[in-house]
Amino acid sequence: MLRPTLILSALTLVASPAMAASYSAKLATPASGRIVAREINWACGPEACEGATDDSRPPVLCQALAKQVGRIDSFLVDGRPFTSDELTRCNAMAKPDTGKKLAAQ
Repeated sequence: MLRPTLILSALTLVASPAMAASYSAKLATPASGRIVAREINWACGPEACEGATDDSRPPVLCQALAKQVGRIDSFLVDGRPFTSDELTRCNAMAKPDTGKKLAAQ
């Protein structure tokens, strides 16, 4: 009686697709529009960039985004924030701030 239940449970776990993790990044310098970094399409607005992917390497995704947009103030994976050490490692790859600002017209 227990064997069929175990087999069915095992097949369900193997057959079910992986769920995409959701990511959110608050940037030091807000960006807007779409940004593609690694295997994730980020939708950025004034508050944060949001995206989802099956990729299971959040540090790599954070670093790839930082390379394109600069320093990241906070990074969430399925609602869990990166620790300060994780964020420091992420920002080590950040695009350098050249200090240039756009002239107001």
